[in-house]
Amino acid sequence: MIIDCHGHYTTAPGALGDWRKLQVSGKAPGTLKITDGEIRDSLEGAQLRIQRERGTDVTFFSPRASAMEHHVGDAAVSLAWTRECNDLVHRCCSLYPGNFVAVCQLPQSPGVPPANCIPELERCVQQLGFVGCNLNPDPSGGHWKEPPLTDRWWYPLYEKMVELDVPAMVHVSSSCNPVFHATGAHYINADTTAFMQFLTSSLFKDFPTLKFIIPHGGGAVPYHWGRYRGLAQDMKLPPLKELLLGNVYFDTCVYHLPGIELLLKVIPADNILFAAEVVGAVRGIDPETGQYYDDTKRYIDAVDWVSAADKKKIFQDNVAKVYPRAAARLAGMRG
Repeated sequence: MIIDCHGHYTTAPGALGDWRKLQVSGKAPGTLKITDGEIRDSLEGAQLRIQRERGTDVTFFSPRASAMEHHVGDAAVSLAWTRECNDLVHRCCSLYPGNFVAVCQLPQSPGVPPANCIPELERCVQQLGFVGCNLNPDPSGGHWKEPPLTDRWWYPLYEKMVELDVPAMVHVSSSCNPVFHATGAHYINADTTAFMQFLTSSLFKDFPTLKFIIPHGGGAVPYHWGRYRGLAQDMKLPPLKELLLGNVYFDTCVYHLPGIELLLKVIPADNILFAAEVVGAVRGIDPETGQYYDDTKRYIDAVDWVSAADKKKIFQDNVAKVYPRAAARLAGMRG
């Protein structure tokens, strides 16, 4: 089974965006009206078609990351928007239970304690069957006003994640800071920043079973693995494998073969989860290969020095380890 741990509902019907525009303008948006047929139409020619064409089986599906927009409005606006997005993802997964597994957005808001997110996380996990969440380390949208992810400010949310046995993918939203292009800089910056925050903390001593997925191949982390090993050594910290790799994982949203090869050489197979972020940030065809940039399965398949056992970990086994609530469901799909 090929499981993509990183997918977003980037093709949602236009009514969702219309609802959001009314909400942001201060007008009462009313009830979001999207039919099951509209949902099917939005998926059949996009995510589901791509699953079939590229030979993947299941996508972990969450609301569109760039549209989380935690910096827009106040906590009440964020909660209302988050609930609409999560409910729509739940409908997608209910219509296609063999293709999608739900991961939730959180109702974060700048300056509002992360504990505020707990009721929505509980609702999604306990009532709707979601298996994980996306956690934005920068709800300010590129201005980085929040404490580091390792600060005790975040601990109530982590306590609930541990209790519910769900991981978080570290994922920022859109950037309102013109210095940082959203997908080309802000995303990658956040991935790299989160890793360094984890490295310089005792977070995983306090939460030994807490799990994070750093997307987009870990940002700059694999490329600078020697730097991070050296920094940890200079700080008299344990080796990175001991310090972080029981809790931190990386996905394969890297859009060229050399990048995937580097990731697979540097990061142990036990800590890599297959992902393509389809339909995501990069949608075109690479003129050098004639293939879609985001067909990341093709890159992994092409690396012949990775064993079949390790590829199985990347494509399937590690997901069940990192997302325990998904394990039984995935086993049933394989059956």
